[in-house]
Amino acid sequence: MFTGIIETLGTITHLKTEQSNLHITIQSSISNELKIDQSVAHNGVCLTVVELADNKHTVTAINETLQKTNIGSFKVGDLINLERCMQMNGRLDGHIVQGHVDQTAKCISLNEDAGSWLFTFEYDETKGNVTVEKGSVCVNGISLTVVNSGQNTFSVAIIPYTYEHTNLKNIKPNDLVNIEFDIIGKYVAKMMGR
Repeated sequence: MFTGIIETLGTITHLKTEQSNLHITIQSSISNELKIDQSVAHNGVCLTVVELADNKHTVTAINETLQKTNIGSFKVGDLINLERCMQMNGRLDGHIVQGHVDQTAKCISLNEDAGSWLFTFEYDETKGNVTVEKGSVCVNGISLTVVNSGQNTFSVAIIPYTYEHTNLKNIKPNDLVNIEFDIIGKYVAKMMGR
């Protein structure tokens, strides 16, 4: 379980394909604090640490994960958002995030607005996911508030701190991001028969 409050950025240093799996090695300021078998959110995707060495950690994404997320498009040198799992004795600063990405969404517009940024994303509505204005959504692992909600689009307003300390600063129109819709909203939508 995560909060969607990004702890640090990591840099991908190595990618290795093995059958349908992708092994991803990341260098970050928290890599030396991790343990084998620990869950860490990478761009919002919960992945297990399988190897540690030289201030780097390695995780493995299976085919299912590669099909539902943007991880298959990772390149060496890419920056990714990292968050360790939530501690039960801490504050829940974001919202309840499982690290189970529902689908990807495409950035369809990005506008700077007097010191903040407005990102608009478009997603495949046939998968049954929804957003609501002032509700929560997780974009590349970042807990954000929806400011505009459409049938298959939503917008989020980004403050300078979030823009500078996450990989949103590298997102441009047509880029894909990982989306985890609010777990409470998903249960309500299912109960309502959407």
